[in-house]
Amino acid sequence: MSNDQHYGGQPYDPYAGGQQDPDVTQTWEGQTWDTQYQPAVQPRPQAPGPYEQPYGGYGEQQQYGAQGYAPQAYEQAQSYEQQAQSPSYGQQAPQSYEQPYAGAYQAQPRPVAAPAPAPVAAAPAPVADGGPAYSSPTTSGNTRITDAQRARAEGRSPIIEPGMQPAALTAVLGLLLAGGAALGPYGLLLPLVLLQGLTAAGWFRLNGMWPARQGIALAFAGGLVADGALLAVGRENAAPAILGTLGAWVLLCLVLQLRSHADPDERMYGLMATVASAALTVIATGHLGAAPDAVVVGGVAVAAAVLAKALPLPGPVSVVAALLASAGAGIAAGGFTDLGASGALLGLGAGVCALVGLRAASYDYPSRFVHMTAGVALPLTAAAPAVYLLGRALA
Repeated sequence: MSNDQHYGGQPYDPYAGGQQDPDVTQTWEGQTWDTQYQPAVQPRPQAPGPYEQPYGGYGEQQQYGAQGYAPQAYEQAQSYEQQAQSPSYGQQAPQSYEQPYAGAYQAQPRPVAAPAPAPVAAAPAPVADGGPAYSSPTTSGNTRITDAQRARAEGRSPIIEPGMQPAALTAVLGLLLAGGAALGPYGLLLPLVLLQGLTAAGWFRLNGMWPARQGIALAFAGGLVADGALLAVGRENAAPAILGTLGAWVLLCLVLQLRSHADPDERMYGLMATVASAALTVIATGHLGAAPDAVVVGGVAVAAAVLAKALPLPGPVSVVAALLASAGAGIAAGGFTDLGASGALLGLGAGVCALVGLRAASYDYPSRFVHMTAGVALPLTAAAPAVYLLGRALA
């Protein structure tokens, strides 16, 4: 294509704004597009190529035919003419024009979403010592069930022993009871009140009722009333003082629970827990009503039983060891008192009751707070009836 374009014999100025005289004839030299004839162009299925963008569309081509080429259109026309005159025009054409369509503007297939992988079941926890694998208690099953029910569903035992630390505290408290009994009833009163407070708080926590300030205060108050009544009437009338206080306190717990606005099931559950806690706290007063020598032997026997039970021994072996330890401690403590060899029987009875209380504190998947309250107090509290009855029988 020739670079000379004439408008009435004057060279075309591309920067003159594209204005021309309408009476002047436009003459073209060489092969180029005719502005007066525009063939119908079938639209491509793809988007227009990059070389068609400067013209924008069919309407703009007519506009340039009427007003002249714009500066950008004129420069691109020159570049297309040079490419057409090149010897390798036929080979470059597919690369220059068709490749952009195939590369830049060819419709890409829509990606197909891959199916979601099937959920993989969580691997069970490693089995230790051949036992069953336990799942997480917070994510498996019904979250409203209790820890004991979840433990049974997972194949675990809801029985957890308190361990050595609560056993050591029980032994210390038992020795304090034995030393206080040797000093007299008022020397026994201080460790006894501590024992009753731990019993009241531990029983409510063992039953899953926490905080239960009113119930704990009520049960603890029952123990204090029983202590005061026994000191008032004397050790000879210990049984009427303890049983009278227990009956009055059960009636008081019943009246207070009837005035509660809770649901019937919850009210009944609270009534049973309050009555049981108050009964155990009042029964602990039996240490104050027993003979001093019996309290000494019983305190030492319970201390030996719980320490032997806390040793890392198999279940039946630990029970036998605890009973033998309590009987041996009873014989040893009886040698320092008037009971003598009969202290073995009293020590054995106190040891059996201590193991029952320890079992109760270990039941229902207890927490550490249960172990440090009920696990410490229940062995000594459960041994109070044996100490009182055997002490009176052997004296």
